[in-house]
Parts: sequence; structure tokens; C-alpha cells
Amino acid sequence: MAGAGRVTSRRRIIAAVLVALGAIAYGVSPIDVIPELLTGPFGFIDDAGVLVGAGLAIWKLLTGGKK
Repeated sequence: MAGAGRVTSRRRIIAAVLVALGAIAYGVSPIDVIPELLTGPFGFIDDAGVLVGAGLAIWKLLTGGKK
């Protein structure tokens, strides 16, 4: 059963990388919930929220959800 722990760890790392790539893709995407062209600097609020949420998700994935 030693390999079972590594598979879980590997899946967590892959999930963390996918979350990071998704957050980066959303940040550079011209399609936003709050577009920067119409709202100016307030348009970055949704991008910041996605980055913070992704950071928290990655942290929980890599630490195993421990506080």
C-alpha cells in the first residue's frame, strides 16, 4: 500500500497545477465577469478574487486541507 500515498500526492499536485493554470488563463483572458475596459481598475477585482481563491485551493490541495 506504499504506492497509494504517492498516487494521492501526485493527483493533488496535478490538481494544484491545473488550478493554477486555470487561474492564469482567466487572468489573461479577454472574457471577464467584470471587464476592465468598461470599469477601469474595478475590473481587476474579479481577477484578484480568482487568484486569491486559486491560491487558497492550491494551499489546501498541497497541505491536505490541514489548517
